[in-house]
Amino acid sequence: MRLYRFFYILALFSFLLTSCNKFSKVQKSKDYNFKLAKAEEYYTNKKYRFAQQLFEELFPILKGTEKFEDLYYKYAYCFYYDGLYREAEGLFKDYLEVFPNSPKAEEVDYMRAYCYYKQSPKIELEQVNTMRAIGMMQTFINMHPGSSRINEATEIIDYSRQKLELKEERGAKLYFNIGEFRAAAIAYNQLLNNYPESTLGDYYKLMAIKSYFKFAKLSITTKQEERFEKVTTEFNDFIDRFPDSKFYKEAEELSKLSINQIKIIKNEQTSSSLKQ
Repeated sequence: MRLYRFFYILALFSFLLTSCNKFSKVQKSKDYNFKLAKAEEYYTNKKYRFAQQLFEELFPILKGTEKFEDLYYKYAYCFYYDGLYREAEGLFKDYLEVFPNSPKAEEVDYMRAYCYYKQSPKIELEQVNTMRAIGMMQTFINMHPGSSRINEATEIIDYSRQKLELKEERGAKLYFNIGEFRAAAIAYNQLLNNYPESTLGDYYKLMAIKSYFKFAKLSITTKQEERFEKVTTEFNDFIDRFPDSKFYKEAEELSKLSINQIKIIKNEQTSSSLKQ
């Protein structure tokens, strides 16, 4: 087995060395038509690093000719196919500036937005590129209302928004789990405002109510009444928004407990006043 691996690695190394030697000969050639043909060949065979280098060397030669647009187009795609999305986005942007009336302008405009989507990181990380992808895709839809890519762009927007929603939901849940109930309540309400179309809207509202209830219970006596009243206010909002929610009873119970607590507080205040 080890011998087999040794010969495999040796063969692979020999192949790479031979490929590099052939590529070096192409680079040194003064026949620019030959060099362009080889660049096209590398591109077709998905050897994008080789194609990209040759395209780049041909820039000053072909700039201003009818071949330059196609060269620039494929040059940008070399970076995209190699997973260098940041660089590809910049090149797609430049392409649109240099060739604004190109028949490929719509495609390139979409690809520029798609590069931001491809740079969207894991949920745990900062989502700047996810938000940019949403903005760019929406701009694409607005600029190309008849495009065949509208459905794809819409799906990417929806998926990206779900990703942002999940990130925010995890943040709200973290606040709740560590006992930062006021922050949790604000975060859950913000989720509801940011994603009003979410299927989890009633759950977010329930968690806001629950968070405000726990916040009120842990508050000092002089602050409890107004904070329990906040729970009932949130419940009334819950009723208006989600009258048929499966969480109705749970939310109602928290409101009833809050009303009872308010009564107890007022009775204690009355008794204290009478004693004085």
